[in-house]
Amino acid sequence: MDTIVLKARGKINLTLDVVGKRDNGYHDLRMIMQTINLHDTITVTKTKTPGIRINNNLAWLPKDDKNITYKAAEKFLEVSNIKTGIYIDIFKRIPVAAGLAGGSSDAAAVLVGLNKLFSTHYSKHQLMEMGVEIGADVPFCILRGTVLAEGIGEVLTPLPSLPSMHILLAKPNISVSTASVYKALSVPDIQLHPDTDNYVDAIKKKDIEYLTTHMGNVLEDVTIQLHPQIEDIKQDMLRMGALGSMMSGSGPTVFGIFPSKYEAALAAEYFKNKCGLREVHVTSTFCKAKREGKRRHERKRHKHENK
Repeated sequence: MDTIVLKARGKINLTLDVVGKRDNGYHDLRMIMQTINLHDTITVTKTKTPGIRINNNLAWLPKDDKNITYKAAEKFLEVSNIKTGIYIDIFKRIPVAAGLAGGSSDAAAVLVGLNKLFSTHYSKHQLMEMGVEIGADVPFCILRGTVLAEGIGEVLTPLPSLPSMHILLAKPNISVSTASVYKALSVPDIQLHPDTDNYVDAIKKKDIEYLTTHMGNVLEDVTIQLHPQIEDIKQDMLRMGALGSMMSGSGPTVFGIFPSKYEAALAAEYFKNKCGLREVHVTSTFCKAKREGKRRHERKRHKHENK
């Protein structure tokens, strides 16, 4: 096998709490992260020409070592002592710099893809150890699913999969610097922290009402103060039938959980046509347990067919 094609799925934060700040400037987090089905397509190919080459469908994205997928490939080749050249083609669908971990997910897909291409048989944990050196969200994007993330985001505890939920993503036509949001955050001044422990219990009980009405993100206060339209989008989603709405990560993307795909699609048309937002997507939560069950079924079927 010389080429592999992978889906690099985005994420939303159902809760995001900052519980402290380290001497090195990094913040200690407790948050519930959830993989969604909106994805970039990553194609990784072995080449005879040495080096790492990148192409993508967004001309303004870097194609050199400033691209996180380049860093992922470089790390993998270095650890594995592999000299073969690599060509990476990226088809972006996840909005960039949007609080959805699009770049981190692309990097995670490259690590997973190279592991399969070269049959290096690294465990998921070993790939996650490589990933954390590239970016704090990369290990989660390798693990995927519904996860409690702590530390700087690298201490991960898998949780039971959520039932499939209809998600609307709406990114304002602005850019937000994650570094600037955290710099402006004063941890002692945070007034309301999400109840992460009760949220974990609600996930285990599959209490959808609690899950949709008790989301919380302490970074909203900072980002909304800089960009009030984020609050407007949240309120519009609730007015249009969302069970709950919140900013993901450091923003600026807002997501809403809707009772049906139809209602999410109606709201999407409003944000596109009435509000002029360029990046609006209807998607759903990624069910890891369902995916793994499907893979087990396929393996059993292939085994039976090959008897």
